[in-house]
Amino acid sequence: MMWEALAFAAFGLAIAYAAVRFLPARLPTRSLVLPTGSGAALLGGFLAHTILGPGHVLLGLAAAAAVTVALLSLLVRPEDRRRPRASSPRPA
Repeated sequence: MMWEALAFAAFGLAIAYAAVRFLPARLPTRSLVLPTGSGAALLGGFLAHTILGPGHVLLGLAAAAAVTVALLSLLVRPEDRRRPRASSPRPA
């Protein structure tokens, strides 16, 4: 069980690092994203371990990845799409 927990945490940390690497402008600081990723993976892995029982490591890693991606998606900010505003009304 200890090795599974370390694997879940490392897997979540890797997913969070990839998210920070590929979406740096849309995520908050790295010091928030990385612990969120590892904590979410631990939560997902332990939840899968509780539901499925021991011996389903690959399904546990899949659940850890799913929960990590779901929680990291909550941290993503929308793109900055500012429309240029017209200073004067357009002629008809």
